[in-house]
Amino acid sequence: MKLHELRPAEGAVRDRKRKGRGTASGLGKTAGRGSNGQKARSGGGVRPGFEGGQMPLYRRLPKRGFTNIFANVYNEINIDRLNAFENGTVVTAELLKETGVIKKIEKDGIKILGNGNLEKSLTVQAQKFTKSAIEKIEAAGGKAEVM
Repeated sequence: MKLHELRPAEGAVRDRKRKGRGTASGLGKTAGRGSNGQKARSGGGVRPGFEGGQMPLYRRLPKRGFTNIFANVYNEINIDRLNAFENGTVVTAELLKETGVIKKIEKDGIKILGNGNLEKSLTVQAQKFTKSAIEKIEAAGGKAEVM
C-alpha cells in the first residue's frame, strides 16, 4: 500500500448538509429550524435561565452565605505523598511545586496532614502540621519545621 492509495473506510465520509438549498434536498425552506419564531431567527433564542417572563428559579431562591475574605487557605498534603522523596531531603513548598505534588502555593502556605504512613526520614518545612503528622515524621526519623 502506498500513500496515494490510502482511502477512508467505507461509509466513514459523508457529504455535509447543505441547508436551505431547495425543497428537494429535504432541508430547504426553513432549513431544519421548524416554523417561524424567535428560535428560527439568526442569533435567536432565549438566554439561559429565561422562563418566558415567569420569575426565574435563580431569582425565586434566597441568597445564602458569604465568602470569608479573612479565611486561611493552605495546600493540604497528606503525609503519604512525601514518600516520593529520597531519605534526608529537605521538603519545602518550592520543592513540592517543582515535583508536581502541588500545582501552586496557596497564600497561607502548606499544611501537612497525618493521613497515611511515612517510610522516609525527611526534614519537612511547612506553615502548619497536624499532631499526627508531626508524630509520624519524627517516628520515621525526620524533623517537622514550622515556617
